[in-house]
Amino acid sequence: MNLEIYQKLCSESKILWTQHCLQRMQERDISRADVKNGIATGEIIEDYPEDYPNPSCLIFGYNVNGRILHIVAGCDNINIYIITAYYPDTKKFEDDLKTRRKR
Repeated sequence: MNLEIYQKLCSESKILWTQHCLQRMQERDISRADVKNGIATGEIIEDYPEDYPNPSCLIFGYNVNGRILHIVAGCDNINIYIITAYYPDTKKFEDDLKTRRKR
């Protein structure tokens, strides 16, 4: 996936949020502004080209307060589909919070 496409669609507010995603974000104290900022400041750290119905990726970015945020999102080049967002920890990721730990 191309991050520039995500950033362009994000700047145009072409983002679709599922009810499940919004519920999880609320539980995790993550706002829509946090996700938008994460995409704007982000980098793709994992690609999931085979995801259905749209290819998706894991974006490493920062919330509005500068805290590291992970966003899983799909894209059909028309809209971004936010799947989930969370604050990563070192249980699943290395200290850089970009590299997934080996199982």
